Amino acid sequence: NVWTNPAEVANGVDDDGNGYVDDIHGWDFYADDPTVYDGPGDDHGTHVAGTIGARGGNAIGVAGVAWRVGLIPAKFMGPDFGLTSDAVAALDYLTALKLSGGPRIVATNNSWGGPSASPALLDAIERAGDAGILFVAAAGNDAQNNDAADHYPSNFTAANLVAVAASDAGDNLASFSNYGPDVDLLAPGV
Repeated sequence: NVWTNPAEVANGVDDDGNGYVDDIHGWDFYADDPTVYDGPGDDHGTHVAGTIGARGGNAIGVAGVAWRVGLIPAKFMGPDFGLTSDAVAALDYLTALKLSGGPRIVATNNSWGGPSASPALLDAIERAGDAGILFVAAAGNDAQNNDAADHYPSNFTAANLVAVAASDAGDNLASFSNYGPDVDLLAPGV
């Protein structure tokens, strides 16, 4: 279910003029290249993408919860970390794709976070919201109340932000998941 950019060809040229050469299946903002899967260091993002949108009914691997969803990789983390500036660039990339008349992007998945708030990131989230894109943010995996210990971006109060905690196989809060009154819903995470 990974998106293919119909306006781009693998030829070393920025065919669609968006500033990203050969962004056929999205962009890696961490490495600044079109290779969106770099091996085992990308396991978390790949796992989450599979939970969301792996095709089911085909006897291959796992089945996600939305079998017909399109997935556009906008990677900004490496094996150990990612920069907020790259997260902003990734979100702006997706917003620009939608505004250019490209794919119908309705939401972004953001299964990452930390204790620091970034005004630049909040601005990018709100720009996405102005374009009609939901920003779905993981509540975090520290088994703590997000009111007692900040977790961003899930603790931002943008109108288009949905904070999601992880549920287990019994549809209960996963033992590792953060929680709190600002968490909007539970979704499969185990």
